[in-house]
Amino acid sequence: MSGRLRLFAAGLTDVGRRRSHNEDHVVVRPDIGLMLVADGAGGHNAGEVAARLAGTSVANYLGSTVRRAWEAPDYDRFGLASDARRLVQAIHKANRDVVEISRTEGRYRGMGTTVVAILFSPKSSLVHVAHVGDSRAYRLRRGCLEQLTQDHSLIQDVLETQPGLDDKVIERFPRSVVTRALGMDQQLRVSVSSHTALPGDRYLLCSDGLSSYVAPGDIETTLRLMEAPSRVCELLIQLANAVGGRDNIAAVVGELEAEGPLPKAMPQGSIPDLDDRDTPELMILGIEDAALDSSPQLHVVTEGRVEPDLLATLGDLLRRRPK
Repeated sequence: MSGRLRLFAAGLTDVGRRRSHNEDHVVVRPDIGLMLVADGAGGHNAGEVAARLAGTSVANYLGSTVRRAWEAPDYDRFGLASDARRLVQAIHKANRDVVEISRTEGRYRGMGTTVVAILFSPKSSLVHVAHVGDSRAYRLRRGCLEQLTQDHSLIQDVLETQPGLDDKVIERFPRSVVTRALGMDQQLRVSVSSHTALPGDRYLLCSDGLSSYVAPGDIETTLRLMEAPSRVCELLIQLANAVGGRDNIAAVVGELEAEGPLPKAMPQGSIPDLDDRDTPELMILGIEDAALDSSPQLHVVTEGRVEPDLLATLGDLLRRRPK
C-alpha cells in the first residue's frame, strides 16, 4: 500500500507597531488541506470584517465539498485540476458574500480584502495556489525560496503592460495600490496555479505587512530553520516588527511530510486525453485585424466560424475581463 503526504501548518497575525487594530486574518485547516491569509481594508474596522468573512466563506465551501472532491477525478475532462476549480469557486463565493454585506450594511460599505490560499490535495499530491491582490505565497524547496504568486498591483500592471515607462513617472505611483480584491465587484478574476508536492516542501502565505518590509533572504533563512511551523510564524512576525512593524502582519507556514512510501508518478490516466481535432495552435479572442487571420499559426474567432451561442459567451467573457 502506497503512502501519502500529510500537511502540518500553523498561522499567526499581529497588529504591528503602527496600526491601532488588526485587519489581517488567517485560516489553518489541515483537515481539509486549506491554508489562507486575508488582508482586509475599509473604514470603521470593516477590513477586519471583510477578511474574516472571506476566510470563513472559503473554509465553509471547501469543507462542504470534501466528499464530492474525493470522489471526483484529479483532472476533469478539460484537463483542469478539479481541486483548483473548487478553490477558485470558493473564493468567488467569498467575494459574493463580501459584496453582499458591503452593499446592504452601511457601516461596511466599501470594505474589501485580498486573499491568498493553498489547497493541498493528498489524493493527487498537488498543491493549488489561488490569490487575489498582493498577499503572497512562497515555497521553500530544498533550501531555495520561490515566490508562487504575482501581485495584482499597479506596479505589476506597469511591468506587464508598459515596461518601457520612464522611471520618473513610475516613481510617482503609490506603492500599495492593488488592482484586484474581494468586495470590489461581483465579477472577479482569481489567479490560480497547481504544483506537484514533494516531501519536505515548506509553504508560506503572508500579507504585505511581511513581504513588503522583510527581505526575501531573511524570509528564506527563517523558513530553513528546523523549527515547527508555529515557531517559524512567530520568528517571521518578529522580523517584520523589528524593521518597524508598519502594517498588520500575517503569516501561515505549512510543511509536507511523507507517511509511507510515495508513488513515483501520478497514476496513468489522471490527466485525460483531450480531443485535439481542428484545434488551432493559438486562438486569439477579440482581435479584428484581418491580417492575423491569414496566418496558419493564428486563429481568430469570428462569426460564421463558431456557433452563435458560443460566440456570445466568448464575447461576454471578454467584456468582463479586468482592464
